Amino acid sequence: MTPAVPDALDDGRLLDDLVAMLGIASTGGTPEEVEVQAWLAERWQEEGLEIDRWDIDVAALAADPEFPGMEVDRRHALGVTATLRGSGTGPTLLLNGHTDVVPPGDLDAWSADPFTARRMRVDGEDCLVARGACDMKAGVAAMWAAVRAVAQSGITLRGDVILAPVSGEEDGGLGTFALLRHGVRADMCIITEPTALGLVPGNGGALTFRLTLRGLAAHASMRTSGVSTIEKFPVILRALQELEERRNAVVDPIMSRWPIAYPLSIGTIQAGDWASTVPDLLIAEGRLGVAIGETVEQARADLEATIARACAADPWLAEHPVEVTWWGGQFASARTDPDHPILRAVSDEHAAIFGTEPEVYGGPYGSDLRLLTGLGGIPTVHYGPGIPQAAHAPDEYVPVAQVTDAARAIARMIVRICG
Repeated sequence: MTPAVPDALDDGRLLDDLVAMLGIASTGGTPEEVEVQAWLAERWQEEGLEIDRWDIDVAALAADPEFPGMEVDRRHALGVTATLRGSGTGPTLLLNGHTDVVPPGDLDAWSADPFTARRMRVDGEDCLVARGACDMKAGVAAMWAAVRAVAQSGITLRGDVILAPVSGEEDGGLGTFALLRHGVRADMCIITEPTALGLVPGNGGALTFRLTLRGLAAHASMRTSGVSTIEKFPVILRALQELEERRNAVVDPIMSRWPIAYPLSIGTIQAGDWASTVPDLLIAEGRLGVAIGETVEQARADLEATIARACAADPWLAEHPVEVTWWGGQFASARTDPDHPILRAVSDEHAAIFGTEPEVYGGPYGSDLRLLTGLGGIPTVHYGPGIPQAAHAPDEYVPVAQVTDAARAIARMIVRICG
């Protein structure tokens, strides 16, 4: 039986820490992305944890053949770990969470400043609203509070617990890649990504791609003498939509809860440079979902073959085929062995609090799980507060009760695994 963690968890302090973190506008590539890491290191050092803080050589990492990609201009990053030491006779548990956030987008879509946290009722629940509330500073605050509760409880742990906040997760995984290259290792890991307190032992991947279409410019008054890339793009778009449908016809059972388990989407389109000129260049960028059990190379080949077939069926594109470039974040799919003890530990301690085991499912998004399991060989699961659908949206929110519940559950998991 897992020893009970005394009521050392301070809900008020947990939420104050989260609000302070949300006030740091740590979008990828900004100075605040480094600031939030430094702020956490300082706070954790004040609490008596063992701190390791190092400057990340971004250029050197980017030259590594296994580098997972990066989509923003980033010259500087900061690595941080904070360790609660055990006696050295038990397993080491890594608690991982990213502190970078995506840009807020259209400010008019927000009810107030995206980086000023506020309490609001959302679907009848008391929630904190701010960019990063769901994805995933609430998870970082929860794992922090859990470690503090265990440290203050007086329980002697056999194994170490490592808090690892990371940068650059949203655009590839720089921070966790740097963590592994720095030599951080553990026997198992919980990433506190938003799962609505579900247990996610695996997820699909996500590959960023760029399509370049070339046409023939002409004066708009004689447009039939040119070839518009805007008019050609639907040929490619239809082929991609059919590819998405085919790739989702049969999916891994843990992905069955999602309407589209492995989405394929176009995120940006740029074409033309003058209103009265037939556009001769179109650049579209998108995201290809990678199926669980599928390699990155197989996924790329599937999309490239689909584009090639679509081009071959069109007279102009057959002579001027679309160029496919893979760039930015390259997230492989990954899954932890369903029989690994980390799944049982998370499930049992969740059930001890809530009276029922957590829902087990796979995530349709890429995450650092694939780096930790693949490069690090660390069995990893996701478990954390937040509704995944709220991530990246205007008025992003996290239910307050889920944040405090997650912290209590993770504290029990620490004692179960390391105690």
